[in-house]
Amino acid sequence: MPRRFIRRDNWEFGGQPTPAEGTSGEPKSRKRRLATTFVFTTLFFAGASLAAVAGNQFGPLTGEDSQQLAGDATTTTTDAGTTPAAVDETAAPVDAGSGPADASTDATAPVDPTATPADAAPSEPVVDDTTPPASLRGPSTAPTGAAAPVSRPKQSAKQSAKAARGWKATKLRTILLPKLKPAPAPEIEGPPSAATIWLNSQLPDPTPPALRLSPKFASNLKVTAKAAGLDWATVLGILRARGATGHTPADRSTLRKLAGRLASFGPAKGDWARIVSYSGDTTFADRAAALARYDRAVGLKGLVKGLEAAKKSIATRLLLDRNVSIYEAGRNDIVQNKVDVRVLAVIAYLRESFGQVTVSSLISGHRLYARPGVISAHVSGHAVDIVGLGDTPIQGHQEPGGITERAVREILFLPTEVMPRQVISLLGMGGPSFPMADHYNHIHIGF
Repeated sequence: MPRRFIRRDNWEFGGQPTPAEGTSGEPKSRKRRLATTFVFTTLFFAGASLAAVAGNQFGPLTGEDSQQLAGDATTTTTDAGTTPAAVDETAAPVDAGSGPADASTDATAPVDPTATPADAAPSEPVVDDTTPPASLRGPSTAPTGAAAPVSRPKQSAKQSAKAARGWKATKLRTILLPKLKPAPAPEIEGPPSAATIWLNSQLPDPTPPALRLSPKFASNLKVTAKAAGLDWATVLGILRARGATGHTPADRSTLRKLAGRLASFGPAKGDWARIVSYSGDTTFADRAAALARYDRAVGLKGLVKGLEAAKKSIATRLLLDRNVSIYEAGRNDIVQNKVDVRVLAVIAYLRESFGQVTVSSLISGHRLYARPGVISAHVSGHAVDIVGLGDTPIQGHQEPGGITERAVREILFLPTEVMPRQVISLLGMGGPSFPMADHYNHIHIGF
């Protein structure tokens, strides 16, 4: 084996350095070499640490780590001493271009527009930009040698706009389409297609103060009509048919002119004939004569003080009239003040129109239900059944031009405040009137 010769003057053995190793010929110290090595090693590891921190900063922006961001956000809701749930690494990556609202577990689930925020909890927790991370709010469970806690990176302008639009849409759907409780079904006596709907509840006075006559006008009307030999109801019916309404339909001068003109036609048989002589229009006479009969039926007191104030006098007049036939139980309903004043006014109106009226049903004796599950309006005193008019029965007389057609036509001439909601017979003549096969023997009038 050949023998190697080693120079003793080499710097590794403490000898003199060669000229190539240093220009000054001065040996380098071993401590200096160790310091240099330590400095470069420190710089290397510091650079590696900075690279790791930068990678963690931008890691959530990649598709593979998007679910890691959701897992980190979930840990903000846990306690300081609770270990956060592990993130499923096998889950499919989410498209990096989608916003926070798209990174849910089931992206294809439909959104209920009527759902409130409490009913539809999102699968991914929403992180508020103004709230610091959990690691900054309290003590962290991370080990001592771990990297510093990383704050949530700022979203791009496109992602922020998309998230804002989703929030606004959810809020608007919640505000504009709240969950509503279904309203109770109102009573409808008759076919479901009928337009007449009402509730069985206490009804107010049909003639509020705005619709009543002033006492001064009522006094002038009565005095002027009596001086001309006329009925005050005829004069008032003509005024109302002309459209004169309110507290004072006409002044004293107008009343005198109208009364003088009506009186100039001489004696006439009935309101209708006098009004035709005055106007020359049969259609106008039908309307004015019907309004005159209604005014006469409720009385001047009811027109001035309201129908409720005149209810007792109307009921007393009906009970004492021999031409008003009411069964015994129905008379007791009126005596006990159970019948609505509108029903009493319609009975009195038909008595004025036909001279005789027969009532078969008010409250007592009528069945509870008008149809399955719906209580009849008779039970609350808001309806009446008429079986005869002018000593003629309704049954068998519902042909065109008969007594039933005349009665329905007269009812449709009533003022708006006392117009019935239902007029049921075998005839449908418009307005609230419609036919039903089981009403062949009576006319149902309901409010």
